[in-house]
Amino acid sequence: MIFQRLLLLLLPILLIGCSSISSHSSSENKVGLLLEDTIDDQGWNSKGYQGLLNIHSNLNIDVVFMENMNTESKVKKAIEDFDEQNVNLVFGHGRFYADLFTQLGTEYSHIHFVSFNGEVEGENVTSLHFNSYAMGYFAGMLAAAMSENGNIGAIAAFDWQPEIKGFQDGASLSNSATIVHLKFVEDWADRERALTFFDELKQEGVDVFYPAGDGYHIDLIEEIRKEGLYAIGFVSDQSDLGETTILTSTVQHVDYLYELVAKRYYMDELHSGNLHYDFQDEVISLGEFSSSIPEEIKRKLEEAVQNYIKTGELPTEPIL
Repeated sequence: MIFQRLLLLLLPILLIGCSSISSHSSSENKVGLLLEDTIDDQGWNSKGYQGLLNIHSNLNIDVVFMENMNTESKVKKAIEDFDEQNVNLVFGHGRFYADLFTQLGTEYSHIHFVSFNGEVEGENVTSLHFNSYAMGYFAGMLAAAMSENGNIGAIAAFDWQPEIKGFQDGASLSNSATIVHLKFVEDWADRERALTFFDELKQEGVDVFYPAGDGYHIDLIEEIRKEGLYAIGFVSDQSDLGETTILTSTVQHVDYLYELVAKRYYMDELHSGNLHYDFQDEVISLGEFSSSIPEEIKRKLEEAVQNYIKTGELPTEPIL
């Protein structure tokens, strides 16, 4: 079922913390969001929804969103509806929307289209890219350092995810004898297949997992916790799911980026094309560290992250 939800709760103009949008009057501003799945996944889609709420609350802009927009026909109909509602900035929350938005940008020149992690073209089309190789690199370093038997595993959605290559490289740096087991679900939300992969990797001796998929990671973490194994959270800080289980999380601050992009758009400062963001832009970070991590490992990893933020150089020495 396709849900359309409209938020028209106007905040007081003098609300403390609201930013002023000077290039367009408030009545001209409306932001739309398309999600492939639902806002209840406790991951990627939830973060996109929170970003939309930030735009509404902090920039005093009306917002509207639609869930389960996962086919071309649904997306095209949704954009028609948004156009009728005078939406002038549309976020498509994922790579799925990149090609469609490049096409739709030519048909709706008065709307600016924003997607994630895909290649786009057009004067009114933007793609936001998280440079997630580095976050995977730090996750791999920590996983290898904390594994008791040298077997770590990533259960990813797709093989193109840069964080998975980073995970492999970071693990190899931290311990060249580490075996990195990889499984690809080929879907962001296939819980059943992800759990099957977990059982397989558990049988192979994996004791630290990186569940890099936003629709099934919560289910995986629950099973990992039950087995007394370690996990590294994905997209959100998931330390609340088990402080001793979650070593840390690779966090993408999508909610912050939404507000930043909307502000730039309404100030006529948003560039088209493919824009890239990393730790230095404060949109990627590591989450809380588990008390299970030895202080020396934690200290060295924190120093490595700070050095990367300062210099752009990833570590070349292991943390253990």
